Amino acid sequence: MRSSKKTLLLAMAILLTAFLAACGGNDNAEESGEGEDNNQVLHLSNGDTIPTMDSSMATDEYAFQFLSATTEGLYRLGKDGEIKEGIAKTHEKSKDGLTWTFDLREDAVWSNGDPVTAHDFVYAWQRAVDPETGSEYGPYMMSGVIKNATAISEGDMKPEKLGVEAVDDYTLKVNLENPAPYFESLTTFGTFLPLNEEFVKEQGDSYGTSSDTLLASGPFILEDWESTSTSWTLKKNPDYWDADTVQLEKITFDVMKDPQSAVDLYNKGELDRVNLTSDLVDMYRSEDEFSTVTEPVLTFIKFNQTEKESLQNVNIRKAISYAINKEAMVNEIMNNGAIAATGAVPKNFSFHPETGKDFREINGDMVSFDKEKALEYWEKGLKEIGKDTVELEFLSGDTETGKTINEYIQNQLQQNLPGLKVTLKQVPFEQQLDLTSNMNYDMAISSWGADYLDPYGWLNLWLTDGGNNETGYSNSEYDQLVQSSVTELAQQPVKRFEALLEAEKIVFEDAVIAPLYQQGKAQLTNPDLKGVIRNDFGAEYEYKWAYME
Repeated sequence: MRSSKKTLLLAMAILLTAFLAACGGNDNAEESGEGEDNNQVLHLSNGDTIPTMDSSMATDEYAFQFLSATTEGLYRLGKDGEIKEGIAKTHEKSKDGLTWTFDLREDAVWSNGDPVTAHDFVYAWQRAVDPETGSEYGPYMMSGVIKNATAISEGDMKPEKLGVEAVDDYTLKVNLENPAPYFESLTTFGTFLPLNEEFVKEQGDSYGTSSDTLLASGPFILEDWESTSTSWTLKKNPDYWDADTVQLEKITFDVMKDPQSAVDLYNKGELDRVNLTSDLVDMYRSEDEFSTVTEPVLTFIKFNQTEKESLQNVNIRKAISYAINKEAMVNEIMNNGAIAATGAVPKNFSFHPETGKDFREINGDMVSFDKEKALEYWEKGLKEIGKDTVELEFLSGDTETGKTINEYIQNQLQQNLPGLKVTLKQVPFEQQLDLTSNMNYDMAISSWGADYLDPYGWLNLWLTDGGNNETGYSNSEYDQLVQSSVTELAQQPVKRFEALLEAEKIVFEDAVIAPLYQQGKAQLTNPDLKGVIRNDFGAEYEYKWAYME
């Protein structure tokens, strides 16, 4: 996820936005509605606005967070990534792994009273891959997975040919293009959420732009929200099929880009959880409410290889990748549990199917800070392009936390690569997504959080013409290795894993990205807040089982 986007993801936002997350209170005396349990009100901040609540169009951490809270998919993530019942009660998988049949519950309804049926999934998935919709994630998540998704997204087939069928109102059959070992976890992701066809068509272009143009089928209902809103509320959905499990009556959110302001509100008892910047960590480290966590979210610099001659040169890109002291950045500037990133797949996320060894440990450090090596590549690259100076624009977010990191990166590059001038372009999150999507950048900071539990979700980012590539990069050998993991090697776990290991090596031979850090969070959390689940992929937080003690 985009985390940035991408994942997502992202995915994107502790340093791109308030905590980037792509991705990222204490109970107060706020008045609540009649009959509401005042003890079960949670107050939180958000790093930026929610760009959209249309599941077909969502690409970022914030959208997927609130889509997960308000809409029920086939399955939902529980504690430790356990797949929990959603609209699907059970499923069966054919022996060849190509046909999945889901038995749906009959007691799930939309907030307008309509039943949630298999037809809602069929419509949503077809809409997501229909080229006329303009979805990024539909083709990205379904191509090569759901039968005919690629041909449909390329305009060669009608959406009705997608391999998804409502056998009856409460039986959904899905035909895959190739066996997908991660498909069950994929169904928990936002792009695969159902949509009420009649309602969506009735709203037209306004769908997903405000609370009035949305329906809910999940634990909460989104209230008081428009796409430009800086505050909104999640309210318990009384018609949710599992409403008896949901204890929180309300969760309020306020956009806060200044971490110090958020901490001040936390200390006043007006927020129940806040993220800490490095300058605040030491002040609160000894507090019982303090915690840090390292997350499977990578932040990196990606290069637009389609415009400037300098960034079309692999040695220039390698020089930039080696020129940043990432250890100093995470330890001295961030100080929040983040670790220096040295590859394209995060640490402690994916493990060898036979040995159990971490993907990151097997491939090791693909690129680390090395000033001498950076200078060597830099001089070689300058010679190849016939220049002694290079000017580049660096696109990034505009939060206070992000600005500190951006300036550090700018200084490192200009200091360690003589003749390089880096100009910062710091913009709001939604604008940043738009600029990167349209390839309107030189270098851009980006983050990616996993969309499902598999390294393929990280390595398919750089496929030729991939929906989230956004660099212009293309390598046929790389494409073949990555695609083999979902075709001929799909049911050969060891060979599949080894193909992905080889693919990652090519990412750094070609210097597609410059990895920066694996995201961490230092937080203060109200000790009365219990039951919040932090997910390794998809929506960062799950509040269905949360409560105030």
